Amino acid sequence: MTAQTPPPSKKEFCIGYPLYEEFTFPEEDDEAGWNLFFSREPIDTYCPGCNAHSIFHLHITGDIPRDLDAWVGSRRLSVVLKCSRDAVHKLFFLFNIEGRTVQKIGQYPSLADLNTYDVRQYSTVLSRDDFKEFTKAIGLAAHGVGVGSFVYLRRIFENLVDAAHQIAKTDSGWDDDAFQNGRMADRIQLLAGHLPEFLVENRSIYKILSQGIHELTEKQCLAAFPVVKMGIELVLDEKLAAAAKQQKLEQAKKAIHGLVSRAGAEARSGIGE
Repeated sequence: MTAQTPPPSKKEFCIGYPLYEEFTFPEEDDEAGWNLFFSREPIDTYCPGCNAHSIFHLHITGDIPRDLDAWVGSRRLSVVLKCSRDAVHKLFFLFNIEGRTVQKIGQYPSLADLNTYDVRQYSTVLSRDDFKEFTKAIGLAAHGVGVGSFVYLRRIFENLVDAAHQIAKTDSGWDDDAFQNGRMADRIQLLAGHLPEFLVENRSIYKILSQGIHELTEKQCLAAFPVVKMGIELVLDEKLAAAAKQQKLEQAKKAIHGLVSRAGAEARSGIGE
């Protein structure tokens, strides 16, 4: 017996689900459907008005229905969320309901706007083109285009490996024939000293990306997208950490050099005696 997909939370449906994707709430999950439309549970997400993360709360006029199946039927319901920093900043979502099947049919701001803020930090460790393609992949997935999003993710993945290859080629004893003749998993293993440990240990990510382009359906790609995106982000997180460490080392060297120079100058002038 196939395990039943758990119902999405308010945040998952509003911020994560692409437009027009349906979810049917079983009768025993009426409370989850009720929560989507009437729960006052706060949501932490990006606020375009503040240009930062903020806490959003449900904005509703009138009484909140107490019956857990009050949302069920043939109707359209909207969800409006207010920013806790500035109540003028709002997120709008419109849902179509047929029975217990819910479909998001509109929203503002767009999913792409809400989901690309957190990846801006990676612009410092990705080339301009790769960063642009990373945000394109997120935008496509947000609009329900799974296979297309995988095309961009795979290209970014290949570029990360190629950048490490360019460095590895300068190593003494590097066997470029073995690299060129190997499969991607073999190439990543050969580059173990030049790639983040996470990528080496999880080199099967590339296989998933290739399957997504050639074998998986749009729906399967969309289901796998968050996991693959997270894998690439973990690689980029390691690159960010390495860059921050290098910057701190350079600052420390510069500061120490300044102290030594100052101490030498004071000694020569007799100030230190």
